Amino acid sequence: MRIDLHTHSSVSDGTESPADLLAGACAAGLDAVALTDHDTTAGWSVAEATRPAGLTVVPGMEMSCRWFPGDQPPISVHLLAYLFDPNHPGFAAERARLRDERLERGERIVAALATAGYPVSWERIVERSDGGVVGRPHIARALVEAGAADSVDHAFATLLHHRSPYYVTKADTEVREGIALVRAAGGVPVFAHGLATKRGRIVGDDAIATMVDAGLLGLEVDHPDHSPDERAHLRGLAGDLGLIITGSSDYHGTNKVTPIAACTTDPDQFEAILTAGTGSTPFRD
Repeated sequence: MRIDLHTHSSVSDGTESPADLLAGACAAGLDAVALTDHDTTAGWSVAEATRPAGLTVVPGMEMSCRWFPGDQPPISVHLLAYLFDPNHPGFAAERARLRDERLERGERIVAALATAGYPVSWERIVERSDGGVVGRPHIARALVEAGAADSVDHAFATLLHHRSPYYVTKADTEVREGIALVRAAGGVPVFAHGLATKRGRIVGDDAIATMVDAGLLGLEVDHPDHSPDERAHLRGLAGDLGLIITGSSDYHGTNKVTPIAACTTDPDQFEAILTAGTGSTPFRD
């Protein structure tokens, strides 16, 4: 059984519709795949309606969070949340807050770019977001289409970089609060790509242990951005802390070079997630 528990569609920052993503999962030989768009469940209904026969789809989300390490600047981290109740009042309210603040953030970035003479339109960007949360990848694609950047990566390295004059800080949830919300909604929180040093600052083992105290249930170990040493360290840490171990591609379509099913989750670990999640059920035959 082949299982990929971290993918993104065009509802957030991927390039494929949920239907096309699921078709690609089948073509890649997957038996189960999780749809984990950033901070939104907008793709769930489409995924359920277009799921190919024989494919199990796990409804999920990747939640943008922050860890505050004492007197140091906060560290951006991500939670993968599986099988939660999307209508849980507290969690739904937090997602709505994040969505509203992201929309305001995106509009401010685009307004600043337009004022500086870059030919980007907020209305056009929203139109192409498929009803999901508008983020920098949507703006990056608009810049590429307008000829203002050579590629999405180029846009992120220049106009959308956090040191760019057009950058606006993102609203995130404190990670332990995020874990509590996922658990309250019957979901399974898994710490995503926790040792991916190529992405920037990371949290230490003590911070992960603190997250476990808050209700964390799993670690994403096998991820394309983790080196072999980082995977080995996380695997040992997960064993010490009694956590579920996952593997996944973090697939984004053409926005990233990693193919779907590049990393996968062991079936016994997948069953542990299915057992722990009580807020919603997988879409399956």
